[in-house]
Amino acid sequence: MKIYFLGTGTSQGIPVIGNDSPVCLSSDSKDKRLRTSIFVEWDTSVFQIDCGPDFRQQMLVSKCPKIDALLFTHEHADHTAGFDDIRPFCFMQKAPIPIYGQERVINELKKRFEYIFETENRYPGAPSVDINVIEENKSFQIDGKDIIPITVLHGDLPILGYRFQNFTYLTDVKYITEENLFKLQDLDVLVINALRINEHPTHNNLEEALNFIKIIKPKKAYLTHIGFQLGFHDEVQKSLPKDVYLAYDNLQLTI
Repeated sequence: MKIYFLGTGTSQGIPVIGNDSPVCLSSDSKDKRLRTSIFVEWDTSVFQIDCGPDFRQQMLVSKCPKIDALLFTHEHADHTAGFDDIRPFCFMQKAPIPIYGQERVINELKKRFEYIFETENRYPGAPSVDINVIEENKSFQIDGKDIIPITVLHGDLPILGYRFQNFTYLTDVKYITEENLFKLQDLDVLVINALRINEHPTHNNLEEALNFIKIIKPKKAYLTHIGFQLGFHDEVQKSLPKDVYLAYDNLQLTI
C-alpha cells in the first residue's frame, strides 16, 4: 500500500495570502503546504480522500493515474472545493467516479454542485458520479477491499476518517469517542491533524495530537492539517517524539 500526501496545510494553506510571518516567507519547500488531502494506492486501486481547492494542481504534480473512488471526510470547502476537477478522470476512465460520504455531506455537495447531480438537461462536460452514502459504524467494500469509517468530532460536527488495513487517516479531529478509539488498535501508520501550538475550538493542537498518538500507539504517526502557527517544519520535527513525523506535501509512504 502506498500513501501520497497531496497537501498537508490548513484551510488557507501556507503561505497565507497577505501574511508576512516567518513561516509564510520561508524558502523551505516543506513549509509550503497546500490544502490537506491524500490518495491511497492499494494493489491496483486508487482511493482519493477529499478534493480541496488545490486538487487540480495536486493531481498534476502527483501524476495520480486514476481515481477508483473519492471518499469525503466532511463538507468544508478546503476538503470539497475542487470537486469539479474530477472531470478529466471521468473522461479518461469513461465512467462515473464513485463518491462516498455521510448523507449530510452528499446533500451539501448536491447544493453546491447541483449541475454535477442533474439528471435532466445535463451539461455534457459535467463530471459524472455514482453516489454511495456511508452509514455510521458500518464498514464497506470498494474493489473487494474493506474500508472502515471512523467517526470523529470536528468541534461538534461528526466527520469521518478512514481505516485501510493497518493504515488510518484522520483529519480535522478534536475529539474521538472510546468506541472509535477501539477501532484504531494495531496500526502501522496513523495520520492525524495538528493545527498549531495554541488550543483551537475545532482542531487538535500539537499537544492534543500527541496525546491521541500515545493512546492509540501506532508504530508510526504523521501529523497533517498544519497551520503556519505551528512553526518551521524542521524545527518542529526536531521536537517530536520518536516515530512521530510532520508530513509534508508530496511525501510518499509505502506500508
